[in-house]
Amino acid sequence: QVQLVESGGGLVQAGGSLRLSCVDSGRAYSNYAMGWIRQAPGKEREFVAAIGWSGGGILYADSVKGRFTISRDNAKNTVYLQMNSLKPEDTAVYYCAADQHPEIILTMIPYLEVWGQGTLVTVSS
Repeated sequence: QVQLVESGGGLVQAGGSLRLSCVDSGRAYSNYAMGWIRQAPGKEREFVAAIGWSGGGILYADSVKGRFTISRDNAKNTVYLQMNSLKPEDTAVYYCAADQHPEIILTMIPYLEVWGQGTLVTVSS
């Protein structure tokens, strides 16, 4: 049963913006940290951003700091990733994930509790 459902991916030119959304369809993870992980073609999954259950404890990968913003609306069971100034190297499948703490999402990607199915972001040069 799919619990996390991502949307908002697509094709965008370099310098453009996209906003990804992840809905907790089962309303099971409002007390969990949420995060975004991406996987580019031929590469391993890498951490992008994470946020604590109350909206604090925000973490970003160095490669996206200043360009991406993670946020959440617990009333809507949704976490967002606003992506600005996109670069071709941001091209990847973006996955939403949930676990107990943002630091766990940062450091324990292969062992995260819950994953979405992913949404593809393609940035053309």
